[in-house]
Amino acid sequence: MTIVEQTAGRDADQIVLRPVRPQEYAEAGRVTADAYLASYGDLSESYLASLRDVAGRLREGDVWVATDETGAILGSVWVAPEGRPLSLAAQPGETDFRQLAVAPSARGRGVGEALTRHVIAIAIERGSHRVFMNSGPQMTGAHALYAKIGFRRLTEREGRIEVEPGRWIDLLAFGLDLVNSPSVEIR
Repeated sequence: MTIVEQTAGRDADQIVLRPVRPQEYAEAGRVTADAYLASYGDLSESYLASLRDVAGRLREGDVWVATDETGAILGSVWVAPEGRPLSLAAQPGETDFRQLAVAPSARGRGVGEALTRHVIAIAIERGSHRVFMNSGPQMTGAHALYAKIGFRRLTEREGRIEVEPGRWIDLLAFGLDLVNSPSVEIR
């Protein structure tokens, strides 16, 4: 994988996107859990543990972090490995991602957009025809970001799932078509 540097956000801060390093697993996991808690509040301990488990996520895919010029982790995203989806709803030829998270203190600086555009760049490099992701209905801030970038709802791939025994959520689906799509801009 390559290290990608981008300048993004209102403050024109440098955001460095790169694979998470072993010594950063705990911090990247903490940032992810803190981001979800700040946005969605009532989360079970088992779900928070899964958000903190970067080593576990790496067994199933790749974890990328966004850092500032000092190396502080501003956010992260979990990306499916080529040819093996993270989501049961992902289809062949798609690159999917999960657990996009931005530290509450880093919001508004373009971190989420930089991470999402990086996933798009990975998908294009792989020759994927679509970037796919699922999201909970309460994640409206993320939905606005995805819409801004050009993702559209894939209602035919949405449904109710049991995330823990007795706890169900309505899972939304979003896709960004990459083939012949004039709206795809990497930046």
